[in-house]
Amino acid sequence: MNAPRSQLIVDRLHQLQASVPDIEATAVVSADGLTIASALPKQFEEDRVAAMSAAMLSLGERIANELQRGTLAQVYVKGEEGYVILIAIGDAAVLTALTQESAKLGLVLLEMRRTADEIMKLL
Repeated sequence: MNAPRSQLIVDRLHQLQASVPDIEATAVVSADGLTIASALPKQFEEDRVAAMSAAMLSLGERIANELQRGTLAQVYVKGEEGYVILIAIGDAAVLTALTQESAKLGLVLLEMRRTADEIMKLL
């Protein structure tokens, strides 16, 4: 991906985080586990987040398919410190967000879907 397009995606990730303060980190990852763009704090290893996000998306798609739940919309993991939420961006990528435990999931998911739709136009 060329640098200007990549920067547009990073800018959109920063806008997402600014619009929903409960979102602490975001990344856009290819289906094969490569980072396309990220707004991750230094304590998160970009390559590791990318690989795990792609693996979670793949498994979620497989579960949805095998259990006849239709097309995968989202995957989320809740831990004591917050959520990891993944939303597919078409077939090629996934938007990953890390949130605080107190996050309002409805708002987070709404803004993530809007962001994913905008990013899909850039990919």
